[in-house]
Amino acid sequence: MTGATRVLIVDDHPMVAEGIQSILETYSDIDVIGSLTNGQEAVDQVQNLNPDVILLDLNMPVLNGLSATEIILERLPQTRIVILSMHDSSEYISSALSHGALGYILKDVPTEEIKTAIDTVMQGSRYLCTGATESLSPKTQDGREPLTSREQTILLELAQGKSNKEVAANLDISVRTVETHRKNIKRKLGISSTAGLTRYAMEHGVLQGTGVGL
Repeated sequence: MTGATRVLIVDDHPMVAEGIQSILETYSDIDVIGSLTNGQEAVDQVQNLNPDVILLDLNMPVLNGLSATEIILERLPQTRIVILSMHDSSEYISSALSHGALGYILKDVPTEEIKTAIDTVMQGSRYLCTGATESLSPKTQDGREPLTSREQTILLELAQGKSNKEVAANLDISVRTVETHRKNIKRKLGISSTAGLTRYAMEHGVLQGTGVGL
């Protein structure tokens, strides 16, 4: 199946996963390379499986779809992630997109729409299913874009005075990935210095492990 799009399905509901797989296997240009049941399995196996597209459930045990999306894209930035969900609220959709997902489809979409979503993200374009309302830039009450859970973790590390190299070692990611997160955190919070990040973390209780920007 040379040239076929390699698709990984990650969903903790066997009937859903099996249904999607049976649909996709009818297309000659799609190769379903696996079906996993939670985000942690996806994180653990994604580098060996090397999918082009991951159809990823939002709500799963062990590790949810949002956290899995962030970690997977740190390790394999070229992977296209399409979130599968039963939720059509703008909050869910915008949160998934802010975490790096390229597509968002509801589980009750017509079967051909799943194929359309895969084809669209493979071309590098974002795909929102018909039932998904568009809200692409969520803001907090103070007008700031909220930090993702991964960015909150990295902010906590930085606020403790750790270097990019130390943060990278603690989280088992590359220094370049830490630098990217650090840049995004500064942009979202409108802060230009490390001292400013530390002050923000202290003022918002990050150093005590409370939420940031949510």
